[in-house]
Amino acid sequence: MNFLNFINEDYVKILASMVAGSIIGAEREYKSKNAGFRTITLITIGATLYTLLSNRIANGVDFHVVGNIVVGVGFLGAGAIFKDGANVSGLTTAATIWISAAIGMAIGAGEYSFAFLTLVTVLVILLGFSGIQSIIDNRNAERYYKICIRNQSDSYIFIKNIIKECKLKSRQVSISKIDDKLRYTFKISGGVHKHQQLVSLLSSSNEIISFEV
Repeated sequence: MNFLNFINEDYVKILASMVAGSIIGAEREYKSKNAGFRTITLITIGATLYTLLSNRIANGVDFHVVGNIVVGVGFLGAGAIFKDGANVSGLTTAATIWISAAIGMAIGAGEYSFAFLTLVTVLVILLGFSGIQSIIDNRNAERYYKICIRNQSDSYIFIKNIIKECKLKSRQVSISKIDDKLRYTFKISGGVHKHQQLVSLLSSSNEIISFEV
């Protein structure tokens, strides 16, 4: 394949992957995610280029290269996931990195319609499902509460009664003792307005030393 053929065929694929990656990356950038516009675009182009090279070297898509792309993207995705105590964030960004690479690979293999349909589906999920997610969260938001209370025999029951008063579901995640205080971590789920009621009750309680959500 000469240089002109490369321009006419392969570079079109690289440009297509750049467009696809930039569209997904723009959505991530708009939502201030760690893997934003440039990162997602580069991942998509990189996956396309590796697929093109494997196609040229192996005279057909080399599935060993495909497997290595998947593994490499997996490491990138893992780097986007953050764990702060019981809270985990970055899962959607990690999944976006993974699917962006898959779109790039599809373009590199010449599967334009497949890549386009996947791109549209991804955009529908990232943009359209936000409203559905908000509705679900409003009805059943899941939050972690770290509550510090005086060390008394009925401390746990006291906190559970407050949670029950707000008609929320709860599960104790951990407990630790700090001097004469106890620190409970609860995973609590329920409507947003019920969480607001719980925050108000915890703030007004003389028994609660401090808490964070």
